[in-house]
Amino acid sequence: MTPLSVVPRLLRVAVVLLRYRLDELVEATHLFRPLKLLRPLLGRPVVDVRALSRGARLRLALTELGPIFVKAGQVLSTRRDLVPADIADELALLQDQVPPFPGAEAKAIVEAELKAPVDRLYARFDEAPLASASIAQVHAAVLHDGREVVVKVLRPGIEARIARDVKLLRSLGELAQRWHPNADKIRPLDVVAEVEKMLENELDLQREGASASLLRRNFASGVDLYVPEVHWELTTARALTLERVHGVSCDDIAAIDAAGIDRKRLAAKGVRIFYEQVFRDNFFHADAHPGNIWVDPLRTAEPRFIALDFGIMGSLPETDQYWLAQNFIALFERDYARIAKLHVDAGWMPPSVRLDELEAAVRTVCEPYFTRPLSQISLAELVVKLFQTARRFELTLQPQLILLQKTLLNIEGVGRLLDPDIDIWAVAHPVLKRILRERYSPLRTLGEVRKRLPEWFHIAPQLPELVHGALQRVALGEQRLLADADALSHQTRLVRRLLHMMGSGLLGAALLVSATLLWALAPQHGAWPPLGLGAAGLLAFAWGWSRRA
Repeated sequence: MTPLSVVPRLLRVAVVLLRYRLDELVEATHLFRPLKLLRPLLGRPVVDVRALSRGARLRLALTELGPIFVKAGQVLSTRRDLVPADIADELALLQDQVPPFPGAEAKAIVEAELKAPVDRLYARFDEAPLASASIAQVHAAVLHDGREVVVKVLRPGIEARIARDVKLLRSLGELAQRWHPNADKIRPLDVVAEVEKMLENELDLQREGASASLLRRNFASGVDLYVPEVHWELTTARALTLERVHGVSCDDIAAIDAAGIDRKRLAAKGVRIFYEQVFRDNFFHADAHPGNIWVDPLRTAEPRFIALDFGIMGSLPETDQYWLAQNFIALFERDYARIAKLHVDAGWMPPSVRLDELEAAVRTVCEPYFTRPLSQISLAELVVKLFQTARRFELTLQPQLILLQKTLLNIEGVGRLLDPDIDIWAVAHPVLKRILRERYSPLRTLGEVRKRLPEWFHIAPQLPELVHGALQRVALGEQRLLADADALSHQTRLVRRLLHMMGSGLLGAALLVSATLLWALAPQHGAWPPLGLGAAGLLAFAWGWSRRA
C-alpha cells in the first residue's frame, strides 16, 4: 500500500517522466495513465528530447528528479542482466554532482564530529570545496606538520533526506512490481534494495576509511596502485580525512602522453590489478570509473594508478570466488562442458538443469566471439551475455557477482581507452593461473589446514552425538528427511568430503608431530626417518584437501 505522504511526490515523478516522453514507464503503472491527458499543461523539458534515444531521455529525467534518482540510475546501469544495453550505456553517464553547501557548515560538522575547533585540528581548512556530490563534499586542508589532506564531510541532514527519498523509491518499486508486465524479470524491489544498501554504506565515512585502509594494505608496495593514507585521529562516521594525492584522470590521454607514460604497459597493469583484487585479495574497488582512477604523472619508468573514493567496494563469498575463477579459466580455454558443470556444481543453477543443453547454449554465445582476433574480444561483454543466457536456465545471480560484472566492464573500458589494441585474454589468463596456483598451492593448503585444525578437533567428538540426535528427531517426526534425492546425495558427498579432510588432517598432523619429535629427541638416527614421516604428513594433507572438490 502506497503511503499517502508520498503521493504528491509520486505525481511529480510521473509528470517529469511524461515531459521527457517516457510514456511507457507511466503506462506501466496504470495509476498515472490519466496524467497523459494533461501533457500540454505539463510544460517542456529544458532540452528538446524528440530526437533523443529512450536511454538519453531517461538519463535526463533522472537528473532532473534529483540525486537519489541519479543513484538509482547508476545502480540500474550495472544491471545489464536486466536492463537493455542502450539504456545501461546512457545511465552509466549519470554524474552525481550537485551544488555545494556552505563551507562554514562543513567546518561546523567537522568540529562537532571531532570535538575541537577546526584551527586546532588543521593548520588550514579551505571553505571552498574541491568537489560536491549528493552525499558529501570534499575540502582541501593542511595538517600542522605541513602534510596536505582532503576532508570528506557528509551533507547536513542527509540521513533524513535519504530516508524520505528511499521511501519514495520503495513506493515506486511497489507500483512497478504490481503493474509492470516484466516485473518478474526487472525485479524492481530488488533494485531498490541495492540502492538502499549502497546509500547505507556511503553514509558511513568511517566504513569508507576502513575500506581505503584495507586496499592500501593489499597494495602496500605502491608500485602498481597507490591508495591514500587514512588519518584515523581525524575521522568519524560523518567526516573522513585522507592524504591528498595528485594525478591525472585515466581517461586524460593527452596528459598521460605528455607525461611520457607508456600507455600499453599501464593498460596491462590495470587488467592485472583487477584480477589481483578479485582473486588474490577478494576485495575490489567496485566504482572504478575514470573519475575515481587516476594516473601518477611523476611515475614514468614504472607507471602506476591512484585509487580514490572507497564508498563502494566488493567482495565474494569464498566458494563463489573459487567457482568464478574456475569459470574464467574454462572460458579462456573454451571448455564449454566444464563451464556448464561448474555452474551447477557452484549451486548457481538447480541440479535438474540438463548439462548438454546448457553447454550448447554457452557454446552458441561464445563461438562467434572466437572467430575474431583475441585483441578484439570483449571479455566483459562476453560475461554479460553468458549471464543473460544462463538466466534462461534459472540462474541465481548474486548481487556480488553483478557488482563484479560492472567492475569488469569499467576496467576493460579503461584498458581499451589506454591501449585500443590490448589483448585482455593474453594479459588476464596467465595472471589468473598464477594467482590460483599460489592460492591453492600445497604450502597455502597446509596453512589453511593448520588454521582449521582446532575447529576440526572441536567438532570431531560431537559428530556421533549430532548424527544420533538428528536421527532421533527424524524418528520422532520433529524433523523430516530431505525429500529431494539429488539434494540428499549432495549432502552425503559433502559429509564424506569433510570426514576425508578431517581424517587426513589428523593423520597428517600426527605424522608431522612425530617427525618433529623424532628429529628433536633422536638425532642419532639421522635425517631420513623424520623427513620421511614429514613427507608422509604433507601427502596426507594434500590428499585430504584434494577431496574438497
